[in-house]
Amino acid sequence: MPTDRPTAPAVRPFAPQDLPQMTALWNDVVAAGCYFPQEVPLAAAEAGDFFAAQSFTGVAELNGRVVGLYILHPNGIGHCAVTANASYAVDAGCRGQHLGELLVRHSLQKARELGFVGLQFNAVVCTNAPAIALYKKLGFTQLGTCKNGYRLNDGRCVDLLLFHHPL
Repeated sequence: MPTDRPTAPAVRPFAPQDLPQMTALWNDVVAAGCYFPQEVPLAAAEAGDFFAAQSFTGVAELNGRVVGLYILHPNGIGHCAVTANASYAVDAGCRGQHLGELLVRHSLQKARELGFVGLQFNAVVCTNAPAIALYKKLGFTQLGTCKNGYRLNDGRCVDLLLFHHPL
């Protein structure tokens, strides 16, 4: 029996055909200047190499469209490579639909599968209240604060928060 309901979003590994949507989504978050540390947009020519270089890059797909993504990679090198780090991007028009939670939960599971012992975020901007609430809901512990560690697009500096979740 056909249904008019949209399918539920699913997270899967990225594929080459996703790159234009992924790059646009990533660059929208970069341009916002209040979430990611990057200031320069990701060029289309470098996007494939960037996303492929991660330990895992997942996309959230809804009705054939990429509506979110995450990258997962070691938080450090050598002896510190046992802890993972991740970055998340959700389409602005889809925020508030629990896609971020879907991505974070998926990344926790994927990090375990890849043998990481924890997932740490070094740079959660203190003005990102939805992300902070989500991380706390999912059992992350705030490790500390880097006073004025992030410069917003308007030039103001705000605090960065560090979070960790053991796996």
